[in-house]
Amino acid sequence: MTVIDNDLGDDLVLSEATGRDYFALLKPRVMSLVVFTAFAGLFLAPGSINPVMGAIAILCIAIGAGAAGALNMWYDADIDAVMSRTANRPIPAGRIGREEALAFGIALACFSVATLGLAVNWFAAGFLAFTIFYYAVFYTMWLKRATPQNIVIGGAAGAFPPMVGWAAVTGSVSLDSIILFSITFLWTPPHFWALALFKMRDYEDVGIPMMPNVAGEKSTKNQMVVYAVLTAVAGVAPALTGLASPFYAVFAAALGGYFVYQSLKVRAMAEGDSKMLPAKKMFTFSIFYLAAIFAGLIVDRAAMLVFG
Repeated sequence: MTVIDNDLGDDLVLSEATGRDYFALLKPRVMSLVVFTAFAGLFLAPGSINPVMGAIAILCIAIGAGAAGALNMWYDADIDAVMSRTANRPIPAGRIGREEALAFGIALACFSVATLGLAVNWFAAGFLAFTIFYYAVFYTMWLKRATPQNIVIGGAAGAFPPMVGWAAVTGSVSLDSIILFSITFLWTPPHFWALALFKMRDYEDVGIPMMPNVAGEKSTKNQMVVYAVLTAVAGVAPALTGLASPFYAVFAAALGGYFVYQSLKVRAMAEGDSKMLPAKKMFTFSIFYLAAIFAGLIVDRAAMLVFG
């Protein structure tokens, strides 16, 4: 942001933000997983949806996810400026003002919800509105700074998109859509705590009560193993309800087994390990795991449609 004086003695604020900066406000890496899992929910849902309406639904979910990301960055600008991982984000770097980010996020949220409701159905739109509220208000403004269970409870926000995609087709929720939710919900703690382990100093500096800082490394690692096992079980569950085939079950079991193995490697990591390579490897693999699980579900369903 650049401040200049005009002839009337007033300050004029000129934004130095580029399109790339506004795109960064949307948290595009997080958004990509959100969009992919939402598409999986829409694709797997029983019934049919007009392809154009389906594309609009996915676009609205993507915009809604971006809105939540922008609102998160608006509220967290103070701690983002301190943490090495986030210091170069558009707001703490001074390229976008907090007020701009707030207005941008609110505008995107309203547009995405209204468009989804008018074009597809209002149940899905209400679900999307609740998801944005859950992440931006319930998680960002309260849970994140209040409890070490922030990621566990707050993880629901990132797990709702496949249910929103499902609701876009069916106008409802079901056991299968809840199973899709549970995969991401249970995956979030081991995924994010792996990051929190090798970024403990950052969270300590800003006073965020992440599990490793509050409960210690040993407790966090033990909990990661438990959640990894639960995630692996949830990953296989679609085959148990008939949503996916036995071929998918074998694929998901193999991925889940390796996810658990990664968590055990983290558990065996020495206390105070400065490099924390197992935690970094698990964090990277966890992203691949979630994408692969939902890709497996999509491919499995496509194969079932083609080959009967």
